[in-house]
Amino acid sequence: MPSVRLSPGRATLLRNEIAKCRHLRLGLVTALLAVGIVGLTLVGTLAGASTDGGLTAALPLAGLSLAVPVASPVVLAILASRAVDIEHQGGGWLLNRTTGVAPGRLCRAKLGVLAAAVAVGTGGASVLVAVLTRVVGATGPVPVSLWLGYTVAAIAVSLVVLAVQVLISARVDNQLIPLGVGIVGTVVAIAASALPSWAAHLTPWGYWSLIAAADYAGESVVTLQPSYVSVVALASLATAGIVVATRRFDRQEG
Repeated sequence: MPSVRLSPGRATLLRNEIAKCRHLRLGLVTALLAVGIVGLTLVGTLAGASTDGGLTAALPLAGLSLAVPVASPVVLAILASRAVDIEHQGGGWLLNRTTGVAPGRLCRAKLGVLAAAVAVGTGGASVLVAVLTRVVGATGPVPVSLWLGYTVAAIAVSLVVLAVQVLISARVDNQLIPLGVGIVGTVVAIAASALPSWAAHLTPWGYWSLIAAADYAGESVVTLQPSYVSVVALASLATAGIVVATRRFDRQEG
């Protein structure tokens, strides 16, 4: 009788990926992302306070809007590369296919686990900065709705960039390439704030500049309105793109 190949359920596949992430210490990398965001925010806040002559509630928000695009691209590239490279090095793509898990499905599982970690890391860093802002006695009310909106938008953009990095890491064996993409992404994310809006829309990394919640206007800090419509459009397009790309991945590897 022909053998029957049973595909593991979604819960089992996710548990396997969580176990791999623990083995690879990706939780530590995610913690470094949060620490980097908080640290860069505090440095920018203290520098702004000394220049502006006081610590207003908008200062940490401006620092956070800069810290996230500076700290995130390379760390997201590292997370994606480490999670995927184990399959390249250990023949995991073929091994999983023999159990009924196609490469595209495996990528989606990896992305789901990594996305949860990145959302917790980025969101946790934002909450910690908000708490510290109140603890140190910043003057003026903390713009809660703006802060929450920025946090959700920043997580959304980070997850799109993470998905791009996972797909790149899955398609190439040499993981220096996706890491190089992460470095270039940092440059793009920083430079995008000085570019026209249409140029920032051209790459996922540019969207971090579109969601900045505060920035400097001369020597003063002013709050901004993040482009939530752009983020929703990006997330919708990215979701469709991930589905198409991973399904193509399944067919091409078949």
